Amino acid sequence: MRTDALERLVQRILVKLRVPEDCARITAQSLVAADVEGISSHGVMLLPMYVDRLLAGSVSEHTECQVMHDGGAAVVLDAANILGQLSSHQAVRILVGRTRKHGLASVAVRNGFHFGTAGFWARQLAEEDLIGVVMCNTRPLMPAPGGAQRVVGNNPLAIALPSGDKSTFVVDMATSATAMGKIRLAYAAGTPIPEGWAADEHGRPTTDPAAAIKGMLLPAAGPKGFGLAVAIDLLCGGLSGGAVGDEVAPLYGDPAKPYRCSHLFLAIDPARFGIQDLGSRVDDFAKRIRNAKRAPGVERIYAPGDLERARRAENAGECPLPPEVLAKLNECAARVGVERDIA
Repeated sequence: MRTDALERLVQRILVKLRVPEDCARITAQSLVAADVEGISSHGVMLLPMYVDRLLAGSVSEHTECQVMHDGGAAVVLDAANILGQLSSHQAVRILVGRTRKHGLASVAVRNGFHFGTAGFWARQLAEEDLIGVVMCNTRPLMPAPGGAQRVVGNNPLAIALPSGDKSTFVVDMATSATAMGKIRLAYAAGTPIPEGWAADEHGRPTTDPAAAIKGMLLPAAGPKGFGLAVAIDLLCGGLSGGAVGDEVAPLYGDPAKPYRCSHLFLAIDPARFGIQDLGSRVDDFAKRIRNAKRAPGVERIYAPGDLERARRAENAGECPLPPEVLAKLNECAARVGVERDIA
């Protein structure tokens, strides 16, 4: 399906739920961008859940966060359960101005909602010639190493650096071996998941996506991923005064119960360090990565951000979606009274 047509469809569905057109467009662009880049776990497959929550009232139709604290270089926003893309858009706008003024700045958000990919927002900061760092906590999904109980979310972290050729160097990762959205996609498609992704409810490794959904995600790199996830949880929830750990509700739980995740946005202006050549050094490092010696059978090595950029180029205005996601979108459109059949 054409990317612009898909964005319009998502926008129209949200507008039917009283989301203003410009706000619906920002949300649609975030979700569709994830699909175009091959990060389908954060794409339009989430829209039915967004619709459920908007209808049930746990996601507010309001569009602006309230400023709870303004410390100049540090701002705290209360999102009051608005769409995560809208609170993030506001946070980035504030952050760009404050970073220009102070050199380093941060915006913490409490009572937030899902915001798409962290990299989407970090990249916007890098496009302003700033270093962007974005992180978020989620409801508990992972056990401690050796544990059989969910105690921390697979809390994502994205870091984006501006480059001289404007290609943007982006690291965007969850702290789990994979995203729960990928497991849900495997479940919908009736396919097993790779070993090392998840454990069942008793803490035993599993390749069954149904057991994984009932069970737990496994941390990336064992105790390293687990420790990083806990640190992100405390930074996001702690600095925003928001939810931490199991104070964050299940995203796919009761649609009437607010999600209440916390976000943290950080930005650094390299120019304030007297550094004028960071972009060219980023370019040089990326080239060294791409041109490094390849292992047998490997055709190409990617620097961080290359793969997503390559997928955007390959898709050339098209957004590939699996049949089960297309069907859910049709159902979603019909549910709110949008006449559109996509195939």
